[in-house]
Amino acid sequence: MYRKTYALINCNTLTNNIQNIKQNYPYKYYIGVVKANAYGHGDYIINSLIKGGINYLAASSLEECLSIRDKNENIPILCLEPIDHEFLNICKQKNITITIPDYDYFKKIDLSLNLKAHLKIDSGMNRLGFKDKNEVKEVFDTLKNSNIILEGIYTHLGTSGIWDSHYEQDLQNFEKITSLIDLNEIPIVHISRSLILVTHKMPKYVTGIRLGIIMYGFPQKINKPKGFRLIKRNMYLKKNHIKDITYENNLNLKTAFSLHTTIMTIKKVKKGEYVGYGAKYIANEDIKIATLPIGFADGLSKNYEGQTVQINNKEYQIIGEIGMDMTTIKIDDSVKLKDHVIIFDDAKKKSNELGISAYQLFTSITNRVPRIYTEDDKLTEIKY
Repeated sequence: MYRKTYALINCNTLTNNIQNIKQNYPYKYYIGVVKANAYGHGDYIINSLIKGGINYLAASSLEECLSIRDKNENIPILCLEPIDHEFLNICKQKNITITIPDYDYFKKIDLSLNLKAHLKIDSGMNRLGFKDKNEVKEVFDTLKNSNIILEGIYTHLGTSGIWDSHYEQDLQNFEKITSLIDLNEIPIVHISRSLILVTHKMPKYVTGIRLGIIMYGFPQKINKPKGFRLIKRNMYLKKNHIKDITYENNLNLKTAFSLHTTIMTIKKVKKGEYVGYGAKYIANEDIKIATLPIGFADGLSKNYEGQTVQINNKEYQIIGEIGMDMTTIKIDDSVKLKDHVIIFDDAKKKSNELGISAYQLFTSITNRVPRIYTEDDKLTEIKY
C-alpha cells in the first residue's frame, strides 16, 4: 500500500454475526447476499461468511458470480438477475445457479443443459418474476422432465410491513401465484431479507433466508413506537389485518468495516486566506490545517463536508470542499505528520450522520481504496 488510505475489515466480526443470526433464526439454507463486491467489503470475506454458517451465496450478475467462484470452488451461487441465454454454458461449467425470471425467458432455455435454477415470483414489486400461476405450473411440470434441476423458488418483498399493508398483500400474492404447485417439492423456498427476518415470522413452507445488510451489522434493533405513535400503530395493524410485528430480538451484531487514512501535509493558513476549491472556506483567524490523501474518488461525498474525523481520540472538522483525491481538516498543534486518521469506525453512527443508508455508505467506498482484512491477528491486503 503506497497511499495510506484503506478500509479495514474484521473478518472475525462477520463470522460472529452469522453465528449469532443462526442461533436466533433457524433455517436450513442461509443465503449470503454478496452483490456489489460484498456490499463494499470485498469478495475476500466470502470464506469468513461460510465459516460462520452461510451455505449458499447470491450475487447480481454473472460477472459477480464468477468473481466469487474464484474465491471458493464449492459453495453454491445464485445469480439474482437473469443471465443471457448465450452464457448459460458458463453457468453449467462454473456451477452457477440461474434465475428464471418469466415465461418468455423459460421458453428459450435449452432444457438439456445440466443447470440448477430458481424461479422468481413477482409478488408485487413489478421488476422480475412470474405473475401467472398457470405459467408457474407449466414450468414446474416441464422442469421435472428436463436436465434442469428446479432447486429453489423465491420472491423479493418490497416493504418491511412495519408501516404499511403491502407486505401482507405481497405474501398473499406469492401464495396465490404458487398455489398450483407443491412448494414442499422444492428444496429452497426463500422470500425474506434482512429487515423482514427480524420483524416477521416466516410461513412454514419457507426453508431459506437471504441475508444481506444484516451480515454486515445492520439492522440490529428495530425501534418500537411509544405513546400515541404506538396506539396509532396498533390501530393501523388492526384496521389493515396486519400480523403482529416483532420489535425485540437477541441479536448482537457488530459492523466490521472502518475507513482510515493519514496526515499527508500540514501547513499554516493566515486569517483571510481561503482553503480548497471555490474559496468556500475563509479562515477567520490564523489556523493550522492538514491535508488527507482521500477524496470523492474514494467515496467521500459532499455529505462528509463539515463532518469530523478522529485523530488520537480527538475530533477534527473537515473544512472546505472535498476534492477528488484530497480533503482538508482543521487541526491543532498536537497533530503530527503521518498521524493515523479514522474517517469512521462506527458505520451505524456515520451513516446516520451523513443521512444515507448503510448500503450507500459501504458501496460508496470505491475500489481504488485497498481493503485490509484482519482475521485471527493476521492481516491481508487486497486491491480491487
